[in-house]
Amino acid sequence: MDIATLIGILGAIAFIVMAMVLNGDIGLYINVPSILIVFGGTVFVALANFSLSQFLGAGKVAAKAFMFKIEPPLELIDKAVEMADSARKGGFLALEEAEIDNPFFRKGIDMLVDGHDADVVRQTLQKDIDLTYQRHEQGTNIFQSMADTAPAMGMIGTLIGLVAMLANMDDPKAIGPAMAVALLTTLYGAFLANVICLPLVAKLKLRMEEEKLNQELMLDAVLGIQDGQNPRIIEGLLKNYLAQSKRNNGEEEAA
Repeated sequence: MDIATLIGILGAIAFIVMAMVLNGDIGLYINVPSILIVFGGTVFVALANFSLSQFLGAGKVAAKAFMFKIEPPLELIDKAVEMADSARKGGFLALEEAEIDNPFFRKGIDMLVDGHDADVVRQTLQKDIDLTYQRHEQGTNIFQSMADTAPAMGMIGTLIGLVAMLANMDDPKAIGPAMAVALLTTLYGAFLANVICLPLVAKLKLRMEEEKLNQELMLDAVLGIQDGQNPRIIEGLLKNYLAQSKRNNGEEEAA
């Protein structure tokens, strides 16, 4: 579980609620018409921007911001070096029984075992990388759409409240509820966009880049193994994917 995402969002909500409580009755900040306009309107506008299947899959995409398991690149490098050593000693068939948990890595190694040409391997795996990135980007775009729409729905609610207020200027009792709708819809729109949607978008984009980087690392590993390169050469090449500090740490551990 990604504790940072959970703590960040819950912490922001907690401080906002705390400020409301300290400022008086929290019930003052609850307004059903405003909730319907902002939350309901935002959801249905987002639905209009995407297909039903894409929209319904947004929940699964959002879960990656909280529950996401990815192999550390250093582990993948160690695995690649191990397989390169096995391939040099026993040929590609020696890799057939290798334990590889990552499906993308397994697919690449299987293509080597099956004797596919290097260009075919490269094109197939690169296509996989591109399509995976596009699918994840599509899911992220749903939350970006909601982040863009929520403040606009808040403005629509504000205008609705102002119209209702101006239409009832002769009735003091009607001015308060109308003004509440006008102000609270703006608050809800800003809350939904900045506390919920934008953090999810940022975290999902980070996940996309991490997964893409790992897949590109594995692609280079597979091609290096297929080319028969020395395991140490492959290791040096793949460590370019790591930050300088992590490359040094890896060398110290190996020593």
